[in-house]
Amino acid sequence: MTVVRRPGSFFVCGLDAAVDVVGGKWKPMILWALDAEGVLRFGELRRHIDGVSEKVLIQQLRELESDGIVRREVYREVPPRVEYSLTELGQKLNAALVPLGRWGHDHMDVIVANKEKKEKAAESAAAPVAGKRTTV
Repeated sequence: MTVVRRPGSFFVCGLDAAVDVVGGKWKPMILWALDAEGVLRFGELRRHIDGVSEKVLIQQLRELESDGIVRREVYREVPPRVEYSLTELGQKLNAALVPLGRWGHDHMDVIVANKEKKEKAAESAAAPVAGKRTTV
């Protein structure tokens, strides 16, 4: 199966290229799981990433494989076995993401508080004002 390059793949700088590779909700979690475990089969990988659908995981793995970050090894057995692992490039990318993960860990309380504050503000704005009639 051919993997088509994502739209907007013109890179302005190195950060643009890096974000293109790791962009997406699940890619950092895939990298983390493969770094922690080494080699994982699809089902094992899916169990490590709570909430990801099978379809999205397949798509994200194909993109990472296409970018040379993840290695997919198919064993011609019955039943067929497929294993995923990080390539050398993927290991280097994971090492580059360590400081970003540290920053997220160090500032998680502030990030969560800001998100909760924003959600409460949105709820307040959506709530009808007492005594005021709304028309549809």
